Amino acid sequence: MKIALIIENSQAAKNSIVHDALTSVAEPLGHEVHHYGMYTPEDAAHLTYNMNGILSGILLNSGAADFVVTGCGTGMGSMLACNAMPGVFCGLVIDPTDAFLFAQINDGNAIAMPYAKGFGWAAELNLQDCYRKLFEGESGVGYPKERAAVMKKNRGILADMKKVTCHDMLTVLKNVDQEMLKTAISGERFAEYFYPNCQDDAIADYLRSL
Repeated sequence: MKIALIIENSQAAKNSIVHDALTSVAEPLGHEVHHYGMYTPEDAAHLTYNMNGILSGILLNSGAADFVVTGCGTGMGSMLACNAMPGVFCGLVIDPTDAFLFAQINDGNAIAMPYAKGFGWAAELNLQDCYRKLFEGESGVGYPKERAAVMKKNRGILADMKKVTCHDMLTVLKNVDQEMLKTAISGERFAEYFYPNCQDDAIADYLRSL
């Protein structure tokens, strides 16, 4: 699985803590981690949580990533921005129980985490435990198991509902604020990770045109 990490501007100073926690768990499980920034608070590509939402939509809808890990001070802004995008199902994950239940019940493709609120002593251990609950086993199995069929049905209903309420991603890209979009894809390693992994030529062509 290709996991995309996106760090929001206000929490860019914690980049190494988050990145190290994620790679220490995900890579031994056979997953790839593609870090789309921010890398330092001084990065030229200054990503807000709204840009994180757009970037998540681009990566997931194009097939360049299978899962997105992002966040902000509380995680809520990034979660809302991600869920505004077509095909993105983002949960707010604060602790390992959240991570386990989100993976088993909701089987989403993105999480937003708080990297300021409650981010204290041994925060990296909480991050690692959350990532293990997300990535070490099969998602969508259901919890409790006897409700798995009902949960799967409800996930399908939500996916169908989102198709009705959201435009396709290419339409979103053409109509969203273009300067914000340009900044969202201006990270120093965006082209390196995105274009070789993108599976949607129309999205790739439009982004190149910018």
